[in-house]
Amino acid sequence: MADTLTIGITCYPTIGGSGIVATELGRELAKRGHKVHFISYDPPFRFDAAEDGVTFHQVKLNEYTLFKYPDYTLPLAVKMNEVHQKHHLDILHVHYAVPHATAALLARQIAVHMRAAHEVPGSITGPRVVTTLHGTDITLLGLDPNLQPIIEYSIDSSCGVTAVSESLKRQTYQLFAIKKEIKVIYNFYNQKPPTQSRDHVRHELGIASDEIVVIHLSNMRPVKRIPDLLRTAAEVDTKIPIKFLIIAGGNFNVYAPLVDELKIKERVIVKQNVLNIEDYLQAADIGFFPSEDESFGMGILECMSFGLPVVTTRAGGIPEVVDEGKSGMLHTVGDTTSMARDLSRLAGEKKLRDEMGAHARERAQKYFSAESIVNQYIEYYYTILEEKKAKEC
Repeated sequence: MADTLTIGITCYPTIGGSGIVATELGRELAKRGHKVHFISYDPPFRFDAAEDGVTFHQVKLNEYTLFKYPDYTLPLAVKMNEVHQKHHLDILHVHYAVPHATAALLARQIAVHMRAAHEVPGSITGPRVVTTLHGTDITLLGLDPNLQPIIEYSIDSSCGVTAVSESLKRQTYQLFAIKKEIKVIYNFYNQKPPTQSRDHVRHELGIASDEIVVIHLSNMRPVKRIPDLLRTAAEVDTKIPIKFLIIAGGNFNVYAPLVDELKIKERVIVKQNVLNIEDYLQAADIGFFPSEDESFGMGILECMSFGLPVVTTRAGGIPEVVDEGKSGMLHTVGDTTSMARDLSRLAGEKKLRDEMGAHARERAQKYFSAESIVNQYIEYYYTILEEKKAKEC
């Protein structure tokens, strides 16, 4: 088998954990000599066309007046097959079961049909489809009876399936009657150097040198429990010099009335659609995530990588990322009083903050680095390709 693989990657090109991980995975694969083809309706977040080994293929959406709603799955499948016919993909790695795995399976069948119809010599196969489950396709879409059958089919029909945590793997088996073996491969974070100094960023934000900065990064979806974050901010002792910095990947305006109601406007700083998150992470002291569910928790890992202890919940895959009592403090979802107490403690005890932060950084580097995780994906790809000699997926 050739040492160099040709890999297609499809993900949502928006600011979100799955898109960031998929993009970084493609870039890391290219650095290792593999050829990577991104297939989506827009260039993925953090995609750089100037990098060697990566190519972007845009899916064109057709908005026919015949259809009430524009379709993405079918043109995506056509584009996947087109890329496969031209570049001979070994692996088509899709992030999310629907619509991406569904489209990939259809593209694979088109490839098989085309080779048979045109009597192309050799094995009549399409690319190996590997599906990575990130959470929303299982925990949200999987509860929709209109989508459940197609999600189940897309998972079971994939050549390989991975999940970003043991928690998500368990949830998948609980929600779907699938037989496919799911391999857990955790997310990873490629830490980039900040473009500005800690002091410069804090000065621009109007943060005093003695103030503790609690940072939160998310897409502002309800599952992130932003009201809990704000209520916790209101419960922290007013004598503590503290600021809550919210890096919002979505619309924060809907929560503005609650900020006014809780009278915490002076404590809350909101930055929306930030690209250089590293600038803000290195300017912070503590990470805070009161989520009701997280399949993994990319924001948590980003904070840990910068040596920030985290205060968060025992939800989903978070306990697999955070070593409770060492790199962070875990709480029951909704317990704002306890979370406020631990934020106050960390804010007031620099020695504890530094010790937990150092453990957080060490854990992030040891278990969730690109060096470790990307190699696991490469090994998995080769395993899937070897299996095709014995059977078709």
